[in-house]
Amino acid sequence: MTSAPTFFNRTYDETMGLLLEARNYIAYQETVDQRHLDPELRLRISYESMRVTSRLTQVMAWLLAQKAVHAGEMTAHEAAGEDFALAGADICADPAGHDDEELPSGLRRLLQRSHALYMRVSRLEEQFRRSVA
Repeated sequence: MTSAPTFFNRTYDETMGLLLEARNYIAYQETVDQRHLDPELRLRISYESMRVTSRLTQVMAWLLAQKAVHAGEMTAHEAAGEDFALAGADICADPAGHDDEELPSGLRRLLQRSHALYMRVSRLEEQFRRSVA
């Protein structure tokens, strides 16, 4: 068992915090933000909320696999396999949405931060896979 590097712990904590922030936005603020909007814009808000959720769940799943490696519960080769790969790049890596002024500002911030996090973890995954190969 090896201890997780500091950058890993910070990334994990950041992801958990962003997950909670997204959950709170979706549970409490999203409905208020959509109350008087036309159906097309409400649909776009729902779509972009799902993009945030997708990014964060993909990142957390990858981080949990890395945590299992650090805890000695799985090998690095197992974690580098396709079953534990960061997925959804076609949706998650797309930076769209955060600059759309029609979207609520809280959602735009979540889109921007979740995209930056997803891309950072994507680079970490690439480094991890190279180190295992």
